[in-house]
Amino acid sequence: MKKLFIVTGEYSGDMHAAKVVKELKALDCDLEIEGIGGINLENEGVKLFRNQDKMSAVGISPSIIINHFKLGKSLVNYLVNDYKPDLVLLIDYGAFNLSIAKFLHKAGIKIYYYIPPQVWASRKYRIKLIKKFVDKVLCIFPFEKALYAQFGIDTYYCGHPLVAQLPAPAGKREFLRKHGFDIERPFVSVFPGSREFELKNLMPVFKAAAEKLQHRHPELQICFSQAPNLSDETYNKYLGDTEFKVIKGENHAMLSVSDVLILASGTVALEACLYKTPMIIAYKGPQLFYWIYLLVRCIKMVSLPNIIANRLIVPELIQQNATSTNIVMNIEKLLYNEERRTQNIKDLGEVKKLLSNKNSALEVAKIIDTELFP
Repeated sequence: MKKLFIVTGEYSGDMHAAKVVKELKALDCDLEIEGIGGINLENEGVKLFRNQDKMSAVGISPSIIINHFKLGKSLVNYLVNDYKPDLVLLIDYGAFNLSIAKFLHKAGIKIYYYIPPQVWASRKYRIKLIKKFVDKVLCIFPFEKALYAQFGIDTYYCGHPLVAQLPAPAGKREFLRKHGFDIERPFVSVFPGSREFELKNLMPVFKAAAEKLQHRHPELQICFSQAPNLSDETYNKYLGDTEFKVIKGENHAMLSVSDVLILASGTVALEACLYKTPMIIAYKGPQLFYWIYLLVRCIKMVSLPNIIANRLIVPELIQQNATSTNIVMNIEKLLYNEERRTQNIKDLGEVKKLLSNKNSALEVAKIIDTELFP
């Protein structure tokens, strides 16, 4: 029996990995699969070498570095000396995965990388590590294939996972009625992020912007989204007293039914783009982190719709520009300037067309199946 080992580091990676495993099962592959992951991989019957629950901590504290070093050392030792997989599939989580790829490659273990590090956005030097230690890159953006090909890296474009996995748009009338909103009035959703450090840096400015919008335009209905991974205690600590309604765990429905969105940067922007919902991106963090970002970035745009389109179609308000006044001004343009709004929706649709309709997880499963069972 062939052996596959999957390495993920965050919830999203665990989710994508589980989709791949499900497709491998559908292909009736005679595979033994183990990995580092979470509840999604476990639910697919994958034996976990270690749960990823402590891997997605944010920061560079000594304890985080030491824990990752210990995990990497024990993982390499297990794979090289005990499990001896026919293939290791790395998913996202660049710093950790590239570090173990070096040792696994030297031990003669074949390495495939699904959702590789975004070397086109920052730390382009990583592409040299990928060329040296990864046998095949399974990329999710169409422009990545050409980039990796320039360096002679074996690359396959699988399509973006969101295209096949994103739920259908919710029924707007049903959703608004369910949550007590007026179906005739504009609906604005605010997404302040899914991590505590994002709430700390973004919630004050997002809340101030929402209050200004409500004051200037009383007809607006404004709602805050709470990511399902955030506890009520953590979320309310940063939101504070407010009359704005909070909806937890219905992100996709909110993205699809809103007239306009105020978003923190991240995958949520691409999800909103696929629903063709007008949005603005606002993001800020500690000034030191921002200076480091300026040093390592390769492109000046931060949101995926803009990067894929290779032009600015979604307003980006970053660091000192992420003010409540700027947010309000841009939201008003997308809500009340009909020409601007129509053009924005059209531009988002063009981005959607640039992404193929491939089922990304199925494409990955087929590649693995071909490699292990030629």
